[in-house]
Amino acid sequence: MFSRRHPYLFAFLTFSGIVGTCLVALALVLSLAGAGGLADLGPLAGAKVGVVEVGGVITDSREVIQQLKDFRGDDSIRAIVLRINSPGGVVGPAQEIHREVVKTTAQKKVVASMGAVAASGGYYVAAGADGIMASPGTITGSIGVIMEYTNFEELLKKIGLVPVVVKSGGLKDMGSPVREMTAEERAVLQAFVAELHAQFVAAIAEGRGLETAAVERLADGRIYTGETARSLGLVDRIGNLEDAVEWAGRLAGETGPVTAVYGRQRRLSLLKTLTESIVSTLAQRGFQPEVSAGYIYRPGPAANP
Repeated sequence: MFSRRHPYLFAFLTFSGIVGTCLVALALVLSLAGAGGLADLGPLAGAKVGVVEVGGVITDSREVIQQLKDFRGDDSIRAIVLRINSPGGVVGPAQEIHREVVKTTAQKKVVASMGAVAASGGYYVAAGADGIMASPGTITGSIGVIMEYTNFEELLKKIGLVPVVVKSGGLKDMGSPVREMTAEERAVLQAFVAELHAQFVAAIAEGRGLETAAVERLADGRIYTGETARSLGLVDRIGNLEDAVEWAGRLAGETGPVTAVYGRQRRLSLLKTLTESIVSTLAQRGFQPEVSAGYIYRPGPAANP
């Protein structure tokens, strides 16, 4: 009777009920994933190899570090694979992940598996692993540090804006985009970048067992294919993720089958999940956000594929 008298209201209430049920179900699934991951449901055959994913621009190290610590302290995990799909990122987080990888290798074998791209900071985090595997066409290398910004001085003059700066020291507004850089500022910034670059080179030399001079010759910022990187000693083997998982198991002494177990993802609210989904869709359609950071490990503009 109600549906006949108020057909539109009835349809609206029915639709709202269906949508509400779907949202509750989605929230439950996400809650299960955040609490332990769907991969934890059901028995796993063979020895377990933990897979920690490093994806996108590296701006935060906390989640990757936590997953490494979780796998390191789990006696059922025999080895770890660091799956990297990253063009690089901010210096600090990349160094923090690299340090945690090195700490982990003291307890369990770690293999870095390179996906489409593992360049600059992406290669930095891989360098601490016991072994590195890449595909023949993986984009890697780009060993270096870059600082870049746009100078808006002429534009501000045209529209009549005059920047006013009050500072405590002559170099406090070093790198300002509203005026030309002085020779002193350029020298200071160049020395700073050179120091970060030397840290990068030293980490690779130690991790890969190479002479510092040999790494310096490779560290001019150029990118390499996975195949070329292997010939230069930057990569150990050619293979995909499945090959890396099996290799990690063999390094850990396993002779039977091995199974990949993915790290626990952070718990996401429903709203944040939907927001990240929208951002991901926009990125795939060409609206790719960039990191606004001063010093980063990543390929320069010309190297972006």
